[in-house]
Amino acid sequence: MIYSVHQPQYIPWLGYFHKIAESDIFVILDNVQYKQREFQNRNKIRTKLGWIWLAVPVITKGKRYQLIKDVRIDNSLDWRRRHKNSLKTWYGKAKYFDKYFAQLEQLYNNPRDRLCDLNIEIIKFLLSVLEIKSKIYLESSMNIETKSTKRIIEIGKTLKADVYLSGAGGRDYLEENLFLDSGIKLEYQDFVHPQYTQLYSHNSQFIPFLSVIDLIFNHGKSSMDILMGRKYSDK
Repeated sequence: MIYSVHQPQYIPWLGYFHKIAESDIFVILDNVQYKQREFQNRNKIRTKLGWIWLAVPVITKGKRYQLIKDVRIDNSLDWRRRHKNSLKTWYGKAKYFDKYFAQLEQLYNNPRDRLCDLNIEIIKFLLSVLEIKSKIYLESSMNIETKSTKRIIEIGKTLKADVYLSGAGGRDYLEENLFLDSGIKLEYQDFVHPQYTQLYSHNSQFIPFLSVIDLIFNHGKSSMDILMGRKYSDK
């Protein structure tokens, strides 16, 4: 049984969902330290002039070492309206925008205090659109006590899994010898970013590494085939 792990990102990119699709079980690391200026509270979308960030404002003052599950959204700012308006402005003419935006808008209209809750709701919605059936667990429900590579191995043993699928970046920090000793096989994700038809592509070249909603709004049910490098048709 293959498992993978990752922090809950905001409207994550394509590679995030590719890794989940390649796993039987995906564990959301909500019980690790929150990192600013990464992708836990922001991601990129395409515009006519290039790409922009959509960032959820969070409360970090005096909370430098807070866990992801404890991060609070700064709802004193009208960020939800701005995000919805940005999506309408830049994707309103996308082929499948109307098919999916209403459900996404409902998630925005449901106020949340914690960033983790928002991210998880959106991730689950996107998984349903892509029809990815992997089982999802929260690390905070698993009583994991170790750190770093040992933490990942402990998660695998708790799940009774025998293969860990790491992102390619794991080569830089994982202690591979610990997997050998644990009986869990270590594999690395082999993800090739696909090129697909984007809005505004007549103005400039293809822009990779955007939120997966860029793919979904443009290609609908074909998004999963594109994501996995399979032949597809939008008809």
